[in-house]
Amino acid sequence: MQEDRLKLFAFTTAEKRNEYLWVLRAFDTARANYVVLLHAAEIADTLARTAPANDRLTAAEIGPLLEQLHSWELLERSYDGSRAATLAEYRNRHFVYQFSQAGYKAFRAVEDVLGARLDDASLSRLVLPELLADMHELAEANRQRDGDRIYRKLSRLDSTLSEMATRAAHFYLVLGDLVRTTEITPESFLVHKDALLTHMREFSSDLTRYAPKLAEAIAVVESTGISDLIERAAISDERVFLDVAERAADWSARWAGLSHWFVAAEAELSESERLREGTMSAIAAVLSLLRRVTETRRGGVSRESQLRHLAGWFSNTPTEDSAHALFHAVFGLGKPRHLSMVHPDEDIIPTSRTWWEAPPVEISRTLAETGRTPSPGIPGRVQRNDGSIRRLREKQLQAQRSRSAAALSLASTGVYARTLNEEETEVLLSLLNAALTARVRVSGHTTATTGSDSGVKLTLSDSATSTVVQTARGRLHLDRLQLEVAEVVRR
Repeated sequence: MQEDRLKLFAFTTAEKRNEYLWVLRAFDTARANYVVLLHAAEIADTLARTAPANDRLTAAEIGPLLEQLHSWELLERSYDGSRAATLAEYRNRHFVYQFSQAGYKAFRAVEDVLGARLDDASLSRLVLPELLADMHELAEANRQRDGDRIYRKLSRLDSTLSEMATRAAHFYLVLGDLVRTTEITPESFLVHKDALLTHMREFSSDLTRYAPKLAEAIAVVESTGISDLIERAAISDERVFLDVAERAADWSARWAGLSHWFVAAEAELSESERLREGTMSAIAAVLSLLRRVTETRRGGVSRESQLRHLAGWFSNTPTEDSAHALFHAVFGLGKPRHLSMVHPDEDIIPTSRTWWEAPPVEISRTLAETGRTPSPGIPGRVQRNDGSIRRLREKQLQAQRSRSAAALSLASTGVYARTLNEEETEVLLSLLNAALTARVRVSGHTTATTGSDSGVKLTLSDSATSTVVQTARGRLHLDRLQLEVAEVVRR
C-alpha cells in the first residue's frame, strides 16, 4: 500500500518531469472549469493557451506522457468512441483521461510545495474570539435541535482549528530555521525583531486569555448533550458515500480532538497549553538570537566565525607538515613561556649572564601557569545574612515594645491588689534589682531608693509592715518595704 502511494510521486524525479507537470496542470485547469475527461488534443489546446512557448506540447508528444502517467496511477483511462470520424478510427478507439483521486492529491501536494512561500509565516490569534462565538452558537443550535446549523458550526470549528494548528507549526518551523542558521543577516533580522516579538507576545496573551473561556464554552456545549449533537451533525452531513454510523464516528473523533485543544486530560497538557509553552520558548530563542546578533555586530566578527575560518585553513593545507606549522603559529603551545625574572642578588649573578650559565630562579606556580605575579588577592567577601538580621531586629523590637507596655501597665495600675503577668513580673524584678543595688547600706539609716527601666521608675521606701506582691511566678514578700511604680516625667 505504501509503495503504491509513493509511486504517485515518480513523475517528480523523471527525466521529463517538467512536461509531466504541465500535462497535469492542464487537467487541473479543466477541472476548475468542471471538465473532467480530456483527450490529448484538448490538452494540447489548453497548453497552447496557458503554458509558456517553451513548454507547449503537441498531441503526438502528449500521448506517451498520458500513458506513463496512467501507469503511475495518477490518471484513469477510458474509451471514447464518439470521437471517431471513420470506421478505422472507431476500431482504434480514442482514449480519454481524468485524474484519479490519489493522483489529484499527489499533484496538489507537489503544487503546494512549488507555490508555497516558505518565509510567509504567522500565528492566527484573531480566530480565538471567532472560536468562542461559534462555541456559544453551537450550544444554542443543539438546544434548538437545528442539525444543519450544528453541522455548519462543527465544520467551521474543525477547519479553523486545523488551520490554526497548521499555521502555528509552520511558524515555529520557520522560526526554528532562523534561530538555528549559521548565516545570520543582522540587518534583515534587526528590522523585523520588534514586530516578531510583539506578534508572539500578543498571540501568547490572547491564547492565555481565551483558553479558559473556550474550555468553559466546551463544557456548556457538552452539557446540552454531546451524543445528540454528534448524531444531528452526522444526519446533516453531506458525505453520501458514508453511512450515518461512519459519519457519527468521524464527528465524535473530531469533537474529541477539538475538546482536547482546550480541555486537558489527567496528567497531560492541552494543545493550547503546549502551544503557549512553545510560544514562550520561541520568545526566549528569539531573544537569545538577538543577543548573538548584537554581540556579533559589536565585535565585528564572532568567535564562531573565527573558528570556522580557522577550520577552513586547516582543511586546505597541502601537507601534514603545513597543518602542524599552522597549529604552532596559531596556538603556540610548543614554545617555552619566557618569564621576566631576576635573581635575588643581582650583584652576584647579573642579568647580562646567559640562561645557560646562570643558575635557575625559583618562581611561583601562579606565575608559571598564568603569567601573572602572585598577589594577596582581594579581601574575602563578607557574608551577610540580611534576612536573619532583619528577623532578629524585628524580634528585638517586638520584645522592646512588649517590655514597654508591661512597664506602663505597672505605672498605671500599680503592683498591689492584683496578679502580675510574666512580662510585668520581669520588668518589676529588673526595677527591683536596680533599686536594691542603689540601696547598699554602709552605715546609718538608708532612705528611699529608686530604679528606672523602660520609661518607668520604681521607688523603694521603708514601711511599718511587710508587703506582698502577687506575680505569675509566685508571691514576692518584701520585709518592711513599700513599692511604688510611676512613669518617668520627661522634660
